Amino acid sequence: MSEKTITIGVPKETFPHEQRVAVVADILPQFTRSGMKVVIESGAGEGAGILDAQFRDKGAVIQSARSEVFESADVILQVRGLGANPKNGRDDLELFRKGQTLISFFEPLSAGMEVRAIAEKGVNLFAIEMMPRITRAQSMDALSSMATIAGYKAVLLAAVQLPKMFPMMMTAAGTIAPARVFVLGAGVAGLQAIASSKRLGAIVKAYDVRPAVKEQVESLGAEFVEIELETEDAEDKGGYAKEMSEEFLNKQREMMMKIVGESDVVITTAAVPGRKAPVLVTEPMVEEMRPGSVIVDLAAERGGNCELTQEGENVVKHGVTIMGPINIPSTVPYHASQMYSKNLLTFLQHLIKDGELQFDMEDEITRESLLTRDGEVIHPRIREILGLETTERSN
Repeated sequence: MSEKTITIGVPKETFPHEQRVAVVADILPQFTRSGMKVVIESGAGEGAGILDAQFRDKGAVIQSARSEVFESADVILQVRGLGANPKNGRDDLELFRKGQTLISFFEPLSAGMEVRAIAEKGVNLFAIEMMPRITRAQSMDALSSMATIAGYKAVLLAAVQLPKMFPMMMTAAGTIAPARVFVLGAGVAGLQAIASSKRLGAIVKAYDVRPAVKEQVESLGAEFVEIELETEDAEDKGGYAKEMSEEFLNKQREMMMKIVGESDVVITTAAVPGRKAPVLVTEPMVEEMRPGSVIVDLAAERGGNCELTQEGENVVKHGVTIMGPINIPSTVPYHASQMYSKNLLTFLQHLIKDGELQFDMEDEITRESLLTRDGEVIHPRIREILGLETTERSN
């Protein structure tokens, strides 16, 4: 361990119904061995089933006052920073001090003013969802960790709601046919939804605008739906699906009508960072589905992939239940917190050298995820959103 020690502060999450915590007790000793002291607000882990005593047993300092956590910390770790918690997160602004560092989810592409507010406090902000999708950063990719949980939980939500069982069964009353599941979007969440649906015994089909994912879909035992459309430019350099034209989306919808209509469950996962989710499932498609069928829209928080989705609600239209769940990772708080904690630990180990936080702007991981420094917004994309000129530091 380095002679220098960086103090990590973990405040209790204040976003409504947020059950996750940024550091878990089981991983805490790894923070300590890496030269970090961890200070945790009392009760921060209760939503994830982690009590203060468990943190204390692993070497954390427990503080009853939130202000004491901020006061003692060099680095604040949160699940939801101000941009992802715009109402209650403002209460923390007065607790931050100049030179402190915040690492959290922040939703910066739709929260430019909140990024600026953090900059004005002189806080160095790392937005964890801006982590580049490169091999070196895979173990730090919290967005993928949370998407894994969302894909898994979407299948469970559908299985509970569907008036059928997923697997084929040979019973005394005859053979029960398996459920048919169609997954739209084969990113991390979609691939997990495919795998979980297959484990439950469903027949699974999947579609993605990126032809390159066909092999991954088929490796999980699902059928990849081929739609003859121009898709060469469907993926950005970070591996995310790009926003497609309305003409493309209209052709896509026409060709998917039959597949959606014959499915018992449709799980949609298509989202473009910082943009409204594309509408993939139209009302006419829903009308084609059998009564009792289920749609689980994982893009509900960004407007929804189904045009009938209502954020945070379950609605029934044309006999089909359309589920618009929000903040799904928080409904599996123990493992969501465990995965997030490990992602943050790895990221901190990358940033800390000789007992100090390093801001190496030549490093892609640091450069892409660091939004503010020394009182300025320095990330080019956020500066563009805010209408600021590009500076030498933001190049």
